[in-house]
Amino acid sequence: MAKKKAPSKFMAPLKVSKDLAVVVGKGPMPRTEVTKKLWAYIKRKKLQDPKNRRNINPDEALSKVFGSKKSINMFKMTKLISKHLT
Repeated sequence: MAKKKAPSKFMAPLKVSKDLAVVVGKGPMPRTEVTKKLWAYIKRKKLQDPKNRRNINPDEALSKVFGSKKSINMFKMTKLISKHLT
């Protein structure tokens, strides 16, 4: 009989902060699910910069998560999100 593989830390459900929960919904949820829901929110609200699609222009809710109202590069986004996951 094969051993059951333990779930990776990456897939472990994490607590979501109140600010992030406004955007992605209440947790706990794995990091991958948070990212998926975050992108759904960004696309639904049309927050990607039309000239440079790598940049996200945060609305009121996202600016609380990012800690800034300035445009954010999508590659820095995950670093900023991790502060809201425990």
